[in-house]
Amino acid sequence: MRFGVLGTGHWARAVHATALAAHPTAELVGIWGRDVAKAKALGAEFDVPGFADVDELLGQVDAVAIALPPDVQAPLAERAAAAGKHLLLEKPIALTTEAADRVVAAVQASGVASVVFFTFRFQAATSTWLTQAARTHLAGGAGSWLSSLAGTPFAASPWRQEHGALWDIGPHALSLLVPALGPVVAVQAGAGLRDTVHLVLTHESGVASTVTLSHTVTPMSTGIEFFVHGDAGRLVLLPDTETAVQAFSVAVDELGQAAVAGGVHPCDVGFGRDVVQVLETAVRALETGCRETVAR
Repeated sequence: MRFGVLGTGHWARAVHATALAAHPTAELVGIWGRDVAKAKALGAEFDVPGFADVDELLGQVDAVAIALPPDVQAPLAERAAAAGKHLLLEKPIALTTEAADRVVAAVQASGVASVVFFTFRFQAATSTWLTQAARTHLAGGAGSWLSSLAGTPFAASPWRQEHGALWDIGPHALSLLVPALGPVVAVQAGAGLRDTVHLVLTHESGVASTVTLSHTVTPMSTGIEFFVHGDAGRLVLLPDTETAVQAFSVAVDELGQAAVAGGVHPCDVGFGRDVVQVLETAVRALETGCRETVAR
């Protein structure tokens, strides 16, 4: 499968382009960016051209891997799907349910395959954890991801600064708790210091889970843990944040399989759209201070 990368930032370079360039069956064809000089510079690192015209790149590939801010990603994903290109997207797929719905509609209309790169979902430990959870009568769950963006390549990201941990790492939490506990039907939320947010999620099954997210804790406070509990006790997952390239390579494989088989991937744009809707509901809950229902 021939891929184009849309984006020139740290994640596009360190994960998307790096994984595709080393992939045994995928081919990195070129890079497009909003700044053509950066696209050409990044392309030169991987011995592929940088493109000024996104449609020119789309004409030479079978799929695109998009590493751009969500509000930029969504219309480009629509455009690529309309051109018949398979999609490997970043989370969240958009910043509004309305924009996410347009991506879903474009994918459905064109019949292309789609995968959203919820990093942990492409790691073996997560698959094992979800398999164990599926065999357990669960009563609830919890997740905590406390991080510090200061001093990292993401610290200067405008969209992360504006939308905080809820929209950046909240999708990862949902990508784990939703398949384990079921769709979210209601959200309660409370704000902590800076961008810290606390969520109580009510799942369709009637069980609840809690999530704490932050990008602004002190370095000594950082850590990540998820668990579900039920008749088999606590099932704990400590996700690996250091193997994104390997996980992305798995996502590339699974996109290819979905494209060949014509099937729907568990982390497709439909799931990505549902994640965006829960995040929008959480924003409303923060604003109103009330329990908000996820519209269906």
